[in-house]
Amino acid sequence: MSLGTKVANQLPYLRRYARALTGSQTAGDSFVRATLEAALADNALRELIGEGRPQLYHAFNRVWSTAYVDTVDRSSGLLGQHEAAAQERLAAMTPANRQALLLTTLEDFSIHDAAYIMERTPDEVEGLVQDAVAEIDRESATSVLIIEDEPLISMQLEDLVRSLGHDVCGMAATRSQALEIVSREKPGLVLADIQLADGSSGLDAVEDILQMGSVPVIFITAYPERLLTGDRPEPTYLVTKPFQEQTVRTAISQALFFGSSRPLD
Repeated sequence: MSLGTKVANQLPYLRRYARALTGSQTAGDSFVRATLEAALADNALRELIGEGRPQLYHAFNRVWSTAYVDTVDRSSGLLGQHEAAAQERLAAMTPANRQALLLTTLEDFSIHDAAYIMERTPDEVEGLVQDAVAEIDRESATSVLIIEDEPLISMQLEDLVRSLGHDVCGMAATRSQALEIVSREKPGLVLADIQLADGSSGLDAVEDILQMGSVPVIFITAYPERLLTGDRPEPTYLVTKPFQEQTVRTAISQALFFGSSRPLD
């Protein structure tokens, strides 16, 4: 595969990242263009960006970190459902926190790859991500609907949600209970199991809820194979039981940050 083809395959993702990082499609595209121009003028950099996706983002970081002024463009806004929901939170974050969060969530890089891209240590990146998540938690308090038929797990999730500063608007063990709660309340987030107490499906409950309005959903289930079939749209946020509390905390922060469970375009 030629260098041009390798880079072209990654450009849509790099543009998405650059747009979210800068807060402007115009500014983001300018930095992507500057990265490619720098690679054309530097043989070593040109070879680097052909080695893989982390190397391309590393080259972008070199350009961005030397030229970026932290002025998120609010006038043009971020395009799309996710970006619009995240714009204010991104703008409020320090650039390094914003970058670490986007690399490890939006772009799904490992901590080690993000550290390479940012030219920092893995521990530094871990700290930046934790700081970013803490900022989100402070600014994103909402009401949460828990759909779970195991009482102990339901109580564990309730304690976890409240420890993050959120409220619990209801706890349902069946599809019908979930719909009854949603008819009275308007949750800002749904945590849902798949297999419920009366044999009903958390999948069906979530589909019913989403017909009433858009809300982020995190599935927490011992049966991930029922979701990851490739036969239907798959969830963005899926936590497998038995779960680590930190995994759920991170998923909640990400879902509230982007304001939707719809996959990114």
